[in-house]
Amino acid sequence: MSSSSPEVWTKAAVILAIFGSPPHSAIFIERSPHLRKHAGQIGLPGGSVDPIDGDEPATTALRELYEELGVKPDRVRVVGRLPEVQQVSNRFLVTPVVGVIEPETPLTIDGSEIVGVFTVPLATILADDGVHEDVEMTKARGRVSYALDFEGRHIWGLTGRILKHFSDAWNAQDSQLRADVEAAFAQHRSK
Repeated sequence: MSSSSPEVWTKAAVILAIFGSPPHSAIFIERSPHLRKHAGQIGLPGGSVDPIDGDEPATTALRELYEELGVKPDRVRVVGRLPEVQQVSNRFLVTPVVGVIEPETPLTIDGSEIVGVFTVPLATILADDGVHEDVEMTKARGRVSYALDFEGRHIWGLTGRILKHFSDAWNAQDSQLRADVEAAFAQHRSK
């Protein structure tokens, strides 16, 4: 008789980091093709929770943003959190954090995990036709998948789902997330 062990999920966090100056662009990374997990994929800065993070997703996200792109945590104002999402294929429970980065913060690619970085204007993500159903992936996987296409890049999968959650939260009536992000933008304008 075989006994089955309970399914083990790894906790992780990512950050939807948005620059505080117009056009308020969000940061995306391109992972190195040699990585064991998520090789060559486009995503948000982030990674697995480390014991030093104290089981706090924002701490994990900020640590990873610093490790991957050299952005010091004191240059980021965490303004919100989105619902936890499951990445079933790799058994990750991912908490997306939303943060606003001080204008003119330089990005320095670490070179080992990340091979590229690019930004997408917030208006592009929030446009009516921005985050859309990825019909081919929906058919292939048997569940609704979302994507964002920008300058020849197809952002899909877990990141597509996170962007859909972000867009829905932003567009909700009396959105606290939108209010908090806009307050952070205003703070940068007043400096």
